[in-house]
Amino acid sequence: MSGADASDDAGVSVDLLTETYRAHYGTLLRLAALLLDDPHSCEDVVQEAFVRVHVARHRLREPDKTLAYLRQTVVNLSRSTLRRRLMALRLMPRPAVDEPAAEEGAHSVLLRDALVRVLRELPRRQREVIVLRYYADLTEVQVADLLGLSVGSVKAYGSRGLEALRARMETS
Repeated sequence: MSGADASDDAGVSVDLLTETYRAHYGTLLRLAALLLDDPHSCEDVVQEAFVRVHVARHRLREPDKTLAYLRQTVVNLSRSTLRRRLMALRLMPRPAVDEPAAEEGAHSVLLRDALVRVLRELPRRQREVIVLRYYADLTEVQVADLLGLSVGSVKAYGSRGLEALRARMETS
């Protein structure tokens, strides 16, 4: 057995990471888009997540959790991106967002845009729990593990977040 094979046995193989990349890139990109306030940087966050997991793959002891490692990295990088942006926003005023023209889409597109806009207004933890529970379709236990919260906290954040979403969507 060569040295390269031995290192692959100790962690996540390049083949598994490549397969995960191909199978889940779009899902991770959409996850980042729901967590970030700037959809243009989502690709950068997801690419960086794959690079970081690739670099650290020899330390990952459970190859079946590769997607979970990637999700966690996307969430963490999204948080970091938002923190940097918040600091920049404090230093300069944010430009007004243009409303889409009526010709640009159907009612469902406008509704989806409104939902994403309202979702981004939620507190960070509520937004993360809702996105991971209902978009990424993770269980409460998986969300709790991913965010480092108790299951009870996930339930509370999810409940408050859904309540706030409903109320804000009704007034939108």
